[in-house]
Amino acid sequence: MSFKIAIIGAGSVGFTKKLFTDILCVPEFRDVEFALTDLSERNLQKIKSILDRVVEFNRLPTRVTATTDRRAALEGARYVISCVRVGGLEAYADDIRIPLKYGIDQCVGDTICAGGILYGQRNIPVILDFCKDILEVAEPGAKFLNYANPMAMNTWAAIEYGKVDTVGLCHGVQHGADQIAEVLGAKSRTELDYICSGINHQTWFIDLRLNGRKIGKDELVAAFEAHPVYSQQEKLRIDVLKRFGVYSTESNGHLSEYLPWYRKRPDEITRWIDMSDWIHGETGGYLRYSTETRNWFETEFPQFLESAARPIDPAKRSNEHASHILEALETNRVYRGHFNVKNNGIIANLPQDAIVESPGFVDRFGINMVAGITLPEGCAATCISSINVQRMSVHAAISGDIDLLKLAVLHDPLVGAVSTPEEVWQMVDEMVVAQARWLPQYADAVPAAKERLSKSRVKTREWAGAARRDVRSIEELRAEKTALKQAV
Repeated sequence: MSFKIAIIGAGSVGFTKKLFTDILCVPEFRDVEFALTDLSERNLQKIKSILDRVVEFNRLPTRVTATTDRRAALEGARYVISCVRVGGLEAYADDIRIPLKYGIDQCVGDTICAGGILYGQRNIPVILDFCKDILEVAEPGAKFLNYANPMAMNTWAAIEYGKVDTVGLCHGVQHGADQIAEVLGAKSRTELDYICSGINHQTWFIDLRLNGRKIGKDELVAAFEAHPVYSQQEKLRIDVLKRFGVYSTESNGHLSEYLPWYRKRPDEITRWIDMSDWIHGETGGYLRYSTETRNWFETEFPQFLESAARPIDPAKRSNEHASHILEALETNRVYRGHFNVKNNGIIANLPQDAIVESPGFVDRFGINMVAGITLPEGCAATCISSINVQRMSVHAAISGDIDLLKLAVLHDPLVGAVSTPEEVWQMVDEMVVAQARWLPQYADAVPAAKERLSKSRVKTREWAGAARRDVRSIEELRAEKTALKQAV
């Protein structure tokens, strides 16, 4: 088979390489072309050299091209994969730093909450540019696979306003299923069957079966509480499991910032999180991790290049959805996964215009979703709170309506639990001014926002958060990796 796959934001070295090698695990895909595009020529050339090394070592006919000209990369593409972060780490740092001044402590800040909403404002205009290019120069009927956060907002905008055949992809469900299989003592994850449904990062395992035997709440709670690691790392998720009756897919740190109950009091935050790794609730944890990863790649690039000279092993193909979707569409080998699409009857008790994440099957006829699922009422209520924020955020990003943007942030569950309306209005003004270069739709609103900030009387504080860690140096990272190798 010969077709073209374009990857936008391909400078993300680790993720791009994973997508690339996963796809090349499919024997029929040896002759495809990968067109990489990114704003950074330097990053593009680095990742291209790594992928070229993979191709050369494995003696494949695969073609890899790289260009900063996005339309050239998209021209004739059958599949377009996006993993962009508009504004990079510079804007992301403001997504964490500015809300902290108003008492809002986020672990990740890229889905909803103050940081995720502003991230969506930066991404959506760019997503619509991608869609315009796809419609104009890609292969007719090209499919857009969005991996970029905020997942629901980006996918909502691409479907509703970009008018492109779009699916949003995430790995939260797979990771949650792996945990459940482990605590229940499964020999492999294939022994576990499940229905998981909701919205991105708030999906719920509403039916669990181990070797055909239904698993109830009490058994699952007992299994997690008995696990020596997860009982400490996932305290918040276990508490939600006890109260809601079902397990949430998302990590302890992520889940904590989507709900109004666990991060609203600084002295309570440390009770629910675990500092053994950033993903369990550390303040700005993903920002620290991303910064360290970038610094490590910049310094240790020769290692990345050397490690690319290895055989592609289909046994090590990851559970990221993209390669499996492409395989099913092109070869008709049926694939079951969990996909982000417009609701339209998939989940009966969520709004029909929402982007939901739910089970579906892929074959040559496309992505076919299972319809008519009903969530437990508590899960649906939590999802609806976030959906309302997502809807307002998308509409604000499209219209450039700063007042609607402020209402979206005000209605965010965690923001509303922490901040007053006056604080939210000032915080949004401050974030829009700080990120103006990435927010063209708010250009007319920026002068008035600056004027309001110059006269504001709302008090703020310089606060690192309840559980912040410093970015580690290359020397510290190298010492940690050496220690881990020696321990193994």
